[in-house]
Amino acid sequence: MRIGITFDLREDYAREGYDEEETAEFDHLDTILAIESALHSLGHITDRIGHARALAKRLVDGDRWDLVFNIAEGMHGFGRQALVPALLDTYRVPYTFSDPLALAVTLHKATAKRVVRDQGLCTADFAVVETLSDVEYVTLPFPLFIKPVAEGTSKGISAASKIRDLSELRRECERLLARHCQPVLVERYLPGREFTVGILGTGSASTVLGVMELELRAEAEPEIYSYENKKHFEERVKARLAMDAVGLAAAELALSAWRGLGCRDAGRIDVRCDAEGKVNFLEANPLAGLHPKDSDLPLLARLKGLPYRTLIEGIIASALSRVAKSAT
Repeated sequence: MRIGITFDLREDYAREGYDEEETAEFDHLDTILAIESALHSLGHITDRIGHARALAKRLVDGDRWDLVFNIAEGMHGFGRQALVPALLDTYRVPYTFSDPLALAVTLHKATAKRVVRDQGLCTADFAVVETLSDVEYVTLPFPLFIKPVAEGTSKGISAASKIRDLSELRRECERLLARHCQPVLVERYLPGREFTVGILGTGSASTVLGVMELELRAEAEPEIYSYENKKHFEERVKARLAMDAVGLAAAELALSAWRGLGCRDAGRIDVRCDAEGKVNFLEANPLAGLHPKDSDLPLLARLKGLPYRTLIEGIIASALSRVAKSAT
């Protein structure tokens, strides 16, 4: 097949003046090279398309592909991850990973939590602070945990994200509102074990790739999987497969959330335990990072003995299965 690849490169946005944190979700060139190499080894021809604006121009110019491998995150707004799939849907070009609806819903973490809660799945009680005055209406018991409502890669999460009283809540919400220009998600703090669950497939065909527990080392910022801890993952975080009863519960919750949110092909669901050890949904990652060494999904695959090439092959197979079903 001729497979186009849509992506956002950190280097491109850095040249436009965006800083390191603003571009944290975007890819380095070595990720694109790794995906290309895997696709070539599977017998496919690849075509680098780039970001949504480049895709729009190519589509208007008449370019088409048998499939697009989409990892474009986008830059602005709650629909930023949905833009590339929406363009491809418009021109009826098939692509990997989730559709515009799933990507928009899961990017907005409060909306994703509402959908999951309506499924009857556990997620921590929460509120949304859209303006600083909303802080006065938050009635959740302390301690709390706050983060931007629509960011990934732990952006906006630091040691200051654990909130112990109203003055801290007001101060830190004000900081996040100013820094990230979006609402703040306020949740009851979950003090227990944290896991990320890898999923392969779509709907009833989706399965759990594995459950990876994330344990903070002594060198890490305590208690929270923060932006800095994620940035220095090898030094600060210990990752291991979780196959005990709690790990199995995490897998069950994650698979139900994945299906309920309508996510496709491959990705991750993050969960964390409360004080009683019960697993709670944190957030969904339907456009999970695919750096062959540093990203969580490939790391989880390696822990399960699954080579990077096989992971990419599984993603393509899931997408083609969907395409075949929609054509009948």
